[in-house]
Amino acid sequence: MMRTEKGKPDTTARHVLQALAEHASPTGTDAHPSVLRIQYRTGYDRTTVQRALRRLEKAGLIAKDGAKESRTRYKLAMELRRPVTDWSDLEREEDEFRAAAAERKRRSRSKGVTHAESVTVTDGEDVTVTHAESVTGECHALKVRSSRTERSPNHPQPSDKQLLEDSSPAAASNEQQAAAAQVQTKSGSEKTDHHLRAFGAFMSNYPKKRDREEAKKAWIAAIERGVDPQHMVDAAQAYARERFGQDPKYTKLPANWLNKGCYDDEPDPQPGRHLRAVGDSGPHRNPENPSDYHQDW
Repeated sequence: MMRTEKGKPDTTARHVLQALAEHASPTGTDAHPSVLRIQYRTGYDRTTVQRALRRLEKAGLIAKDGAKESRTRYKLAMELRRPVTDWSDLEREEDEFRAAAAERKRRSRSKGVTHAESVTVTDGEDVTVTHAESVTGECHALKVRSSRTERSPNHPQPSDKQLLEDSSPAAASNEQQAAAAQVQTKSGSEKTDHHLRAFGAFMSNYPKKRDREEAKKAWIAAIERGVDPQHMVDAAQAYARERFGQDPKYTKLPANWLNKGCYDDEPDPQPGRHLRAVGDSGPHRNPENPSDYHQDW
């Protein structure tokens, strides 16, 4: 992923690269949209577009390939792929964000808790007062006993036996087990959210976007079988290139494609008919699937 001088993702250059890809052939050649066309597509001004083109060329993602109809023609570096570390970096940032949010929530809750370290109550009757030089033991004991006896009848007091059972090592062990189960459930939920985010990338690249809920079930089943999500996304991109220009009615539904394990199939050695961009009459893309030119740079 291209980054700015400050180390942040260069979203401007990425957007311009997407506009070029929409006007390129399936092999990444013959991309010659005008600067005005890219402005219309991205919403950037002329200077911003020209600077982004220079950054893309410097990074080796595009290269000038002559001129056509007085416009510069570019060739896209289709052989380049984003490193795997880009995804792991995003996952790490997500984990850090969640951990920071949990810490802020914990601190917020701890501010509302009052720790009564100066009072120790034993056997429900005797009261020991420490660090309370201006308060007599008798007066303080009366106040404590009063607070115990004036409770609402709807909230009966626990017996001494119940108090001893609640403070026993077995009860503490049960609480720890319940807390561990809660953490494990939360971890599983976060893992499921991560897989569903990857499913969105899969559907955006798959050539036929039908029966999304069935596809989601098949996706989760494939994950449970141990299939790598990135492998399925890459295979969906390859299948989209293979089906480009072919009759869409023969394109597999995403759920069938996943259930049959087609992500492990070898690519078709006979590519389909390619469309060639002619003139500047707008984006040249597959009418059945406008996202065929999308590449995850």
